[in-house]
Amino acid sequence: MSAEHHYLNAVEAYDENDAEKAYEEARKAVKLDPGHIDAWQICAETILPPKGEKPSLIQAAKSLAAVRKIIELDPNRTAMWMLGGRLLSDELGLLNEGLQWWQDLRHHLPKEVTPLVEQASLLADMGHYLEAKYRLDTIIEENMDGGPSQIAKIHQLRNQVIAAANLQPSEHFKPWEKHHNGWGAIESKMAKGPVSESFLFMITTVPVLFGVVLVSRQFAGQGWGAFCLTSLIVFGTVLFGMRFSKNMFHKINRPAFNLLRAMNFEANTGFTIIHADIRTSTLYMYIMQRKPVAWQERSMKIIEDSTPLPKNWKPRFPDFDSHLDEIGYIDESDEDSFEPFEEE
Repeated sequence: MSAEHHYLNAVEAYDENDAEKAYEEARKAVKLDPGHIDAWQICAETILPPKGEKPSLIQAAKSLAAVRKIIELDPNRTAMWMLGGRLLSDELGLLNEGLQWWQDLRHHLPKEVTPLVEQASLLADMGHYLEAKYRLDTIIEENMDGGPSQIAKIHQLRNQVIAAANLQPSEHFKPWEKHHNGWGAIESKMAKGPVSESFLFMITTVPVLFGVVLVSRQFAGQGWGAFCLTSLIVFGTVLFGMRFSKNMFHKINRPAFNLLRAMNFEANTGFTIIHADIRTSTLYMYIMQRKPVAWQERSMKIIEDSTPLPKNWKPRFPDFDSHLDEIGYIDESDEDSFEPFEEE
């Protein structure tokens, strides 16, 4: 039976929502024809669970391997770039590889906004706010256009970066530093889970709203004008309360955000940095239970391996300008060093 025949069987099973059979037939097709891109794509999609469910470590790894093969054969399949980026960062926690993944996409789509937005988002999550700002500034400097969702995400990221810039550098939690103050904050709050933003809004703003309504009935009077005035006051109170609750949420839950960053650091690098007493705390378990299944399974393997962080470890980033050489932006100063490389 030919590879194309197995592929057609996989398509038929895929249309009938039989993901298991579709994957098996697609795997047979790529074994016979390793260059069958469409069969590889069925492998990448059908190995993953139905929408709304999270993949296991094995499922995510197999899907990512298929996606890498697709990109190798046809780098213009944008949907596969999106799937690979999601698997790397969201499901597996490989943030550094995610940064390189989006940089590789820039080699093929240098004017696309998505890689820069995703890189800025990953860098902000890792606590590298200055580098994230550079990524966002590149969007403006190169006058790139994005969709409504991307514009909203860029705006949110810029606000996050600006807020972080207003803090002292010592307040930026760096989990690779053993004696950073952030570890003490985690230990002081590790016995309980984080406080939700909605709960803070309820206890701070709702009582004020009740008071505003009661007072308005006594002083504003009746009629359309009084109703409009009361509505404006209530609306303003809600806006102020939402902003106040959000600020409180970030301040109160800073230890939880610090621990989340430390957990992401372990998943990203494969090195263990979290103390055993923190790892068994309520706060740690609260965050762990809300992580994707593949992320949890991979983290457990890292914990079992217990590879300590090397001394003098420093974060490293991809060459964010590596795509410029391919589109003709090569510094004249580099010409001499480039020629020997080309000959070699």
